[in-house]
Amino acid sequence: MALNIKPLADRVLIEPKTAETTTASGIIIPDNAKEKPQQGNVVAVGTGTKDEPLTVKVGDTVLYGKYAGTELKLEGKDYLIMRESDILAIV
Repeated sequence: MALNIKPLADRVLIEPKTAETTTASGIIIPDNAKEKPQQGNVVAVGTGTKDEPLTVKVGDTVLYGKYAGTELKLEGKDYLIMRESDILAIV
């Protein structure tokens, strides 16, 4: 499935992993108490800038800040678009 979106410059499109629905002990977490995921898979990358080529590539699993990026919905799925500098690590 190819998305019909291409991030510009140093922007990266990330599909966040789903939030945990139960704790390790089996307690079900309600929707309003779920932690926002901070890990996801890179779906699309921009071309980078003249001075800074991109380090991440499509398929990488990355960690990012809790409030990083802009949320958007494409083809019924949730995504985040952010600058590569908002990504903390490649897992």
